[in-house]
Amino acid sequence: MSERYARQVVLPEVGAEGQARLQSASVLVAGAGGLGCPVLEYLCAAGVGRVVVVDPDLVEESNLHRQPLYRMTDLGRPKASAAIALLAERNPHVSLEAAVERITPANAASWVSRAEVIVDAADSLALTYILSDECRRQGKALVSASVLGLAGYAGVFCGGAPSYRAVFPDMPHQAGSCALSGVLGTAVGVMGSLQAHMSVSHLLGLEPSVLGRLVSVDFRTLRFGGFSFASASEPAGPQLRFIDPREVGAADVIIDLRTLSEAPVSPFPQALRLGIEEVKHHPLPGGDRLVLCCRSGVRAWSAGRALLRREPRDIALIAFGD
Repeated sequence: MSERYARQVVLPEVGAEGQARLQSASVLVAGAGGLGCPVLEYLCAAGVGRVVVVDPDLVEESNLHRQPLYRMTDLGRPKASAAIALLAERNPHVSLEAAVERITPANAASWVSRAEVIVDAADSLALTYILSDECRRQGKALVSASVLGLAGYAGVFCGGAPSYRAVFPDMPHQAGSCALSGVLGTAVGVMGSLQAHMSVSHLLGLEPSVLGRLVSVDFRTLRFGGFSFASASEPAGPQLRFIDPREVGAADVIIDLRTLSEAPVSPFPQALRLGIEEVKHHPLPGGDRLVLCCRSGVRAWSAGRALLRREPRDIALIAFGD
């Protein structure tokens, strides 16, 4: 056994058997930003055998206060590539793979199938629901976290536990972001480290299981909370699901909720350009399926929920992203 892992192997909860289990494990990390950096650092330091990171973004100077894997010399480089270059130097015994792309409804199944544990470290509510749906389908554990301002949470969903939808059946009415709401680097560091710990705990099979557990932190008051959602029920009735733009069919009724200043031209020439209140309160044309589109998915979700309450209908959502 390598001296590198001696301090954790001596733990009775780990031992040589547990270390071998980590070495044979695989983890997919969606996002190499504020949460993803500590997740990647600690998974590799713990000796997880194979780590895959997927992130489409480039390193920017505004990232550096909360993403310590990157240096000034990395500015303009893909985050995923820069991250594994440094991690490979720190632990050459871990198999590392980087993909500079976005996880979408079209490729989520393929990415989820490639690892035992999926870590949601991306700043996208739409992606959280996409990953949760796929992890539930494939029986994989999803370790998801979110930090905004001075509050955050982390939990382990699916893999035999209830899904993210069971705990959060609805998106918030307005999406927050680090750029608009602000975030402390220390806060995302704590929550990312907690995601790494939850992942390692699950891989080691520690008891009590982290499956179906959520931990919350108020970083202003340093109060920790949390609860078990192991008995939560999956939501009943029609569910709003995200689709890839390539899944749109000729018979679909498409509504692009983005303003003309956001997107002067829609990728769907036949799309209706309507505001969210117009969609919620006015009659809409019939069709096989209604497809609601916006940037983050939050407006599309809100409009879709309002329409489902009004009448049962096949509704799909598209989050175009930035």
